[in-house]
Amino acid sequence: MQQSENQLAAINVVLWRYAENDGDQSNWMRTLSPNERERAATYRFDRDRTSFIAGRYLLRRMLSAHAGIQPGEVVLLADEHGRLAFDRRDAPQFSLANAYGLVAVAVASECECVGIDCERADAEIEEAALVTYCSADERRWLDHLPIRERPRAAVALWALKESHLKALGVGLSEDPRNITFSWEDGTPVAAKGGTADQAWHHHLIEGGSQHVIALAVRSQCALPGIRVAMFQDDIIPSE
Repeated sequence: MQQSENQLAAINVVLWRYAENDGDQSNWMRTLSPNERERAATYRFDRDRTSFIAGRYLLRRMLSAHAGIQPGEVVLLADEHGRLAFDRRDAPQFSLANAYGLVAVAVASECECVGIDCERADAEIEEAALVTYCSADERRWLDHLPIRERPRAAVALWALKESHLKALGVGLSEDPRNITFSWEDGTPVAAKGGTADQAWHHHLIEGGSQHVIALAVRSQCALPGIRVAMFQDDIIPSE
């Protein structure tokens, strides 16, 4: 959804196709907490470590801009499901997602909850995996698509479900098949137990051919405004 320049978006989504050289990472690391640095060191593969660091760096940049503080001053707390919260009065709702080569962050100041997910569009999903997260109706919908469209549609369906569960704050502790998606005029609509909750809004965000990005928002306001932007890192590399 496009926003006019004088209209404040209820939800700000920022996408970042980050670089991966060591010089950049050393600057990102400076904003992370000691616990985040320790966690980054536990990743076995460089690509996973870089994705984690870039995600926390972008999240801190966005939350610090919202609060008017430095990125390193942002205090993040995790609940029993691993969901992060900004330890600050009147803190906004937010969600973070990583896929190799891309980080996505959504910050919402006027919504009950928000969830975002991004996945590689070329991810291969086997039939056995589809059964674990798709309802029978969703699998029939996929089967009726042209063969060339099914792989990306399956990834999009997974991203929609993941964003919804992240917004709820339960992750995969709830069976993804409990949330079923259908399409109305090209817009994804979620239902639980066969009933759609009109307070939920779902969007597939254009993120290029390599990634699929899904946003889930619960808000009593109809169709909250969404602004999508690409992040450009403006920190000067250290020498």
